[in-house]
Amino acid sequence: MEDPGREQLRATFGSVAEQYDRARPTYPDGVFDDLVELSALPVGARVVEIGPGTGKATVELARRGLAVVGVELSSALAEVARRNLAPFPRARVVTANFETWRPEEAGFAAVAAFSAFHWIAPELRYTRPAELLRPGGALAVLHNHHVTPDDADPVWVEVQEDYDAIRPAPDNRPPPHPDEAPDLSEEMEASGLFADVEVRRRRWDVTYTADEWIAVLGTYSGNLALPEPERAELFRRIHERIASRPGGTATRHYLAALTVGRTR
Repeated sequence: MEDPGREQLRATFGSVAEQYDRARPTYPDGVFDDLVELSALPVGARVVEIGPGTGKATVELARRGLAVVGVELSSALAEVARRNLAPFPRARVVTANFETWRPEEAGFAAVAAFSAFHWIAPELRYTRPAELLRPGGALAVLHNHHVTPDDADPVWVEVQEDYDAIRPAPDNRPPPHPDEAPDLSEEMEASGLFADVEVRRRRWDVTYTADEWIAVLGTYSGNLALPEPERAELFRRIHERIASRPGGTATRHYLAALTVGRTR
């Protein structure tokens, strides 16, 4: 069954396609090297990417000589991705729903997802990639977590006051410690469709000005779904908090949890 909330939220990103491309960070190079290594992908291997957005990860896969097909729900995001992929003739983006997309030829070496896997209907998250993969093909899923390490910038604790002021909720709390950030290894194995599951985790930091962080916040589905007055007031409060700090910046801490399994 379709989840109306999920369906509505995953359709929001196209409304801010250019901002998404400018504001969202990419991933460290090592993430892509890990994916290629764990998936055993030679140059020229055929790969499907679920929900490539504006192609930030797709470009990096294409640079490594992979023949990538990105399946993107939003026509606006797909248009930006095609522009970014123009230097890579072996990479292309189709505008389609991954859940119902049918390629001319299956048997892909890998299916990859970067911060998009959770948008797929739960009952299709493993069956659909398995249908597209060749025997022994790899499913590679990266979840990009916000985390609070021991040396975290304290602003991410302080900013919870701003969320509570606009819309109090139990989820208004700092991100988890890196050691508590989950991966998909147990879930992938429990699907019964994938084996030899491996995980690689990489942490990195990005320092943002107040303007830069508000631009990032403006690309998150939960914020896009807020009524405009609430969103504007939340962003005003957070902008003021960061801009008033020494240096006017805040450092965000990320952890990429890459889970790779092979078809049984």
